[in-house]
Amino acid sequence: MKIDTSLTMPQLPEALSQAGLNFTVATEEDFDDIMAMSQDIYGGLDYLPTRYTSWLQEANRTVILARKQGKVIALESVCVIDDGETMLVEGLRVAPQERGKGVAGVLLRFCSELVKSKFPEVKVTRLTRDDRLGPKDFQKYRIITKQGILLVRFRAEDLKSRLSALGLGGDIQSPLSTSSTNHLPVRLDQTAVHQLYLTTDLMQGVLPNATIIQDWQPFKPLPSNMAILMKKDIDWMVDDLSSPTVASLCTFPFRVPIGDDWYYLNIDMFGKDLDLARQQFLCHLQRHTATLKGHVMCQMFLDPPLWKPMAEFCHTTLSVELVKEYTEQCVVESDVI
Repeated sequence: MKIDTSLTMPQLPEALSQAGLNFTVATEEDFDDIMAMSQDIYGGLDYLPTRYTSWLQEANRTVILARKQGKVIALESVCVIDDGETMLVEGLRVAPQERGKGVAGVLLRFCSELVKSKFPEVKVTRLTRDDRLGPKDFQKYRIITKQGILLVRFRAEDLKSRLSALGLGGDIQSPLSTSSTNHLPVRLDQTAVHQLYLTTDLMQGVLPNATIIQDWQPFKPLPSNMAILMKKDIDWMVDDLSSPTVASLCTFPFRVPIGDDWYYLNIDMFGKDLDLARQQFLCHLQRHTATLKGHVMCQMFLDPPLWKPMAEFCHTTLSVELVKEYTEQCVVESDVI
């Protein structure tokens, strides 16, 4: 028996009724339609093909489709985090022929109403953007924090050769480090992650505005959020367990649809020490490209003042290609009305 996945919202706004839209819960069977609707998004670097199935299995997430005359024309995903107080909006997709018609706003309104009906304790809507915010945005949102986005491209085989030529083996600190400390980056297991992020105040001065940003998702350091993060394939790293200055989270490489043997590697870097950030960057690169063959797009998010010297390091020392100039990742939020 086919499950009815259609959704209704009482008192639909007139504009929505006139648009002839209806909404359904996304299912596995909708995958091909969604991929066809959003093809070429992000220049072929879309993460959704590898995340869609897992999204549908998350108990705290709702993935909604907008349909017009039965055809999928938009998608929005809403995840409830921060002990049920925050509605995280992500994954917006609108079919090319429907853009600029207000579909995104209508879909977001529907999702908000749906989430509020299921989670009445939700207080704020939060999202992460990579475009420049304008005056209208500042009227709607508060800025939580900003990170610079550094995007580089390389062949895994070439990078491995370059790292070897630089003498970067087990001791990633030498010969590029100028730091006075002898501490090497430390990879954290789950116990260490919980202890560092939940039972001490050591990370307060490291995290941007007390926010863990992992692969575009902003979390408060709470046990419920850690339960979400611990289910993911993430490498957690700090420079020093007893007094951390720089911390990083590296998402394991995943394939992207730009072509065969293309991978994406995301690294979220927190802290302001350039040398320590470079050490952790190199450790993540060394670990996660060791078994890869093909092209890698590596995206690192870091404190904005570190962007330029890190970009120069990537170009001159690692000989990797800078894909685009400086852009920003902005975490913003607004009150749920």
